[in-house]
Amino acid sequence: MFLHHSPFWLKAFFPGFTWRIPTQEKQIFLTFDDGPIPEITEWVLDTLKQFNAKATFFCIGDNVRKHPDVFQKVLLDGHAIGNHTFNHMNGWKTEDEIYLENIDKCTKQLNVNTNLFRPPYGRIKKSQSRMVLHERKIIMWDVLSGDFSKNITPQLCLEKTIRYTRPGSIILFHDSLKASENMQYALPKFLEHFTQEGFSFAALPMN
Repeated sequence: MFLHHSPFWLKAFFPGFTWRIPTQEKQIFLTFDDGPIPEITEWVLDTLKQFNAKATFFCIGDNVRKHPDVFQKVLLDGHAIGNHTFNHMNGWKTEDEIYLENIDKCTKQLNVNTNLFRPPYGRIKKSQSRMVLHERKIIMWDVLSGDFSKNITPQLCLEKTIRYTRPGSIILFHDSLKASENMQYALPKFLEHFTQEGFSFAALPMN
C-alpha cells in the first residue's frame, strides 16, 4: 500500500525535507532511484534524451561500484546525482551511526559534488535526519509513480502519475529491474504527455 501523492500532513510532519520545488513555470523534476543498472538505466537515459529531458538519479553506492561505466553515462548526459546510501538501507531498522556511515561510504563512491540525499523507502529516523540535514538536502517526492508495485498495471501507473503531477512536482520513478515493466511503459508516455502540455524536465540543483 502506498500513496501516489504525498499529502500535506505528511509534508508538514517533515518540514525540513524537500517535497516539491515551488515554481510558477511549467517545469517537472523527474527522479530515479536505485540505479545504476545495466540496460535499465541506459534505457532511461535514451528515453530522456528523446525528449531533451534532464533528471536526478539517486544512486546506490554499491551499484555505482559494480557498474561504473553506466554511472559515467549518467554523468556524461548531464543529469544530477544524489546519494541513496551504499546498501539501500532502511533508516527505521538501522542504528544511527551505521546509517550515517553508509551514507558517507556512498558519498566517497559517487565522488561527485552533490548535497542531495534520498532515504531508501523514504524511511529515516528524526535523529538521523537532523544529522543529515547539517550537510545535505533530504529530497522526497510529490508524486510516487508506484512503478515498483506488482499490484498496479502499467496503465494505472501512468494514469496516477499524470493525474497528480503539477508545476514543480518531484516525480519518483525507479531505474531498477523490479520496476522496469511499469516504468518502461509509463515513462515515455508521461514525457510525451507533458511535453505536449508545454512542460520542461529539469534536474535538481546539486548544491
